[in-house]
Amino acid sequence: MPLDPAYLLAMPPRVIRHTYSRRDTILYALGVGAGHDPAHADELRFVYEEGLQALPSMAVVLASPGFWQREPQYGIDWKRLLHGEQSVELHAPLPVEGTVRGESTIDAIIDKGVGKGALLYTKRRIVDEASDTLLASVKQVSFLRGDGGCGGSTAEALKPHAVPKRAPDAEALLTTRPEQALLYRLSGDYNPLHVDSQVAHEAGLPRPILHGLCTYGVAVRALLRLLCGNQPSLMKRVDCRFTAPVYPGDTLAIAVWRESSGRAAFQARAQERDVLVLNNGYAEFRES
Repeated sequence: MPLDPAYLLAMPPRVIRHTYSRRDTILYALGVGAGHDPAHADELRFVYEEGLQALPSMAVVLASPGFWQREPQYGIDWKRLLHGEQSVELHAPLPVEGTVRGESTIDAIIDKGVGKGALLYTKRRIVDEASDTLLASVKQVSFLRGDGGCGGSTAEALKPHAVPKRAPDAEALLTTRPEQALLYRLSGDYNPLHVDSQVAHEAGLPRPILHGLCTYGVAVRALLRLLCGNQPSLMKRVDCRFTAPVYPGDTLAIAVWRESSGRAAFQARAQERDVLVLNNGYAEFRES
């Protein structure tokens, strides 16, 4: 059936309970490349059980409903779906193990018109089951390339954060590995677009691409290093827009602009191809 905005917007929250272990926390960190560079031994805290800490970006995989857009009852042309924007706001440090509850809602569907696609806005509240503490708010914008003309709202999309037109204040180079998508998907995102060449070709791509949320996790690692001294408790919020696919093996150059106290803008570029892959990045953090 075709996408029905009224039906999707009227759906009750989708509640997922997720029990995870310290091993899962380490696996997520390995999936976004932590511990890959021996020159940064302070990343050991994300991949070693002694003194283990969770990366703030791990919120994107906690109590996730998975690739729900592929389920036929939603009427989404999932093969033409692209991850457009991502936001994580941290309300408390993420536990390295435990049980959390995810409450996912569809907040808006903006119809850009026939042949122009639609924007799907979703939100997930992540709550610690033991204490009922709100840990994080995760927001996502998906670009539904095949669902324009669905009859959703015609409101203007929210404007992304502007990046300064000056030289950045700091930069970091982080590599991705050729098998990075195969490792990252073990944290729960099994979209075949990131593994299956045939699915990638059907989506108009030359080969499987890296998960957008893996790219996001790599960028958060850079922000932690450049802004927070690799102390995850200092990170408060990270937003960005996905502007081009990343291919496993790309080197990401992350540029950061400090703005007012505790705020920064950022971009990420695939260095070898000189392609901007993350734009309009915005971070909030506590000054150490």
